[in-house]
Amino acid sequence: MKIESIRLKNFKAFKNVEIKNIPQMCVFVGANGTGKTTLFNVFSFLKYALTDNVNVALTKLGGGRGFKEVRSRNSTGPIEIELKFRIPLPQGDKSPLVTYSLTINEEDDRPIIEKEILQYRRGSKGQPWRFLDFSKGKGQAVINEPDQVIDEKELKREEHELKSPDILALKGLAQFEKFPASKAIGDLLENWHISDFHIQQARIERELSYAEHLSKEGENLAMVTEFLYRKHKDIFQKILEKLKQRVPGISQVDAKITEEGRVLLRFKDGDFHDPFLARYVSDGTIKMFAYLVLLYDPQPHPLLCVEEPENQLYPKLLYELAEEFREYARKGKGGQVFISTHSPDFLNGCELQEVFWLQKERGYTIVKRASDDEQITNYMKEGDQLGYLWRQGFFAGADPL
Repeated sequence: MKIESIRLKNFKAFKNVEIKNIPQMCVFVGANGTGKTTLFNVFSFLKYALTDNVNVALTKLGGGRGFKEVRSRNSTGPIEIELKFRIPLPQGDKSPLVTYSLTINEEDDRPIIEKEILQYRRGSKGQPWRFLDFSKGKGQAVINEPDQVIDEKELKREEHELKSPDILALKGLAQFEKFPASKAIGDLLENWHISDFHIQQARIERELSYAEHLSKEGENLAMVTEFLYRKHKDIFQKILEKLKQRVPGISQVDAKITEEGRVLLRFKDGDFHDPFLARYVSDGTIKMFAYLVLLYDPQPHPLLCVEEPENQLYPKLLYELAEEFREYARKGKGGQVFISTHSPDFLNGCELQEVFWLQKERGYTIVKRASDDEQITNYMKEGDQLGYLWRQGFFAGADPL
């Protein structure tokens, strides 16, 4: 699945924004407070809404003020979120463009889903086929398999009423294999991952537990290491070889289980006989290892969001890290990658079409694409790098000073 565009209206700092033609790897730069984390929070919001309901999602993001806090300041009207995406077809045919749109408003001081629509567009012409159309807890859903339908008139729809007007109709449809679009967006929202790795969390020696995927802050790194070594030795060996290339001297990494039931992450330097515990190893070594574990996950995430990967890493490693993220996105190992950064060194490893910058205008966030800027494009054709151009102030409006 590939997200093609994101449209936001009245969602926190995003008063009215649409990001189109989103690449497999997407890098966002901008000053603090311009909305990079808020953009990632769109997916958190949708996940909370799918897992529970819209009221819970609004409370998670807006606290006690809920809807009033999540809706853009000094704004009226509903919150609108729209995702356009393509899903791969098993026959190798061209993927249809799928649109999922959600409109949230208040009624009698309670949040309601004013409109929820899921629709396909087959080919470049004609009206899209609507598979899900709900408003305030009532609506229609298609019940026959879309792949077996040639004409929209053949679609069979049933009327449904949900238990509450703040529940997503997608929640039910996403569970059925015969509806690939609803299942794809359901999988995306349930299995997307945000990485905000905290070194100190990974250093702590923890009780043994089971973990297959790295957590948001990386506190289960030792458990995932032990899982990979035990169940996916070929992948673990790839990670180790990559780490050796990035960090000179490292010859082995393992997770030792003590008699007390704790898991110790250990790094072995080739010049010494005994390995070092994670608490004695440099921040950069642990973080690079954690990112490699994340990027070589045997079951990759459909969407991976990474906040400021440059922290604690040697600047020269950032160019190579950008290439690792790109490889994850391009070669089918994973899905798309969204990254926020403040690092010119990381930007130097990015391609022109991958980079967007966020800036505030009259209190709200606007999004600009580097490849749409003629001056930046011309400098890149002459051999310049994006990090250098950003540092020199060519990203107009991105520097708050």
